[in-house]
Amino acid sequence: MNDLILADRELEVGFIGQLDALLEGIERMDASHKASSSNEQFLTDKEVSAWLKVSRRTLQDYRNNGIVSYYQLGGKILYKESDIEKMVMSGYRNAYRLDT
Repeated sequence: MNDLILADRELEVGFIGQLDALLEGIERMDASHKASSSNEQFLTDKEVSAWLKVSRRTLQDYRNNGIVSYYQLGGKILYKESDIEKMVMSGYRNAYRLDT
């Protein structure tokens, strides 16, 4: 009976170890995906459309009309985070108040 409990415990420890290794691998992939040589982050169209709260089709219209800069690598579209920030800030308008 003790041997069975010990074997189950070893399987459990091994499984948790494999999960930890998997998590570390995912974190490394995420870090390498978001980091470039100039510390610039590149975003997918899904990430940008969520950030701007527009549909992916609207984002495609922005690309077609030259509103947003992008990179195309094969069939993959990527956006520099700094370019998106500039685009958003270019639409910024200061609030004003009419004194009466």
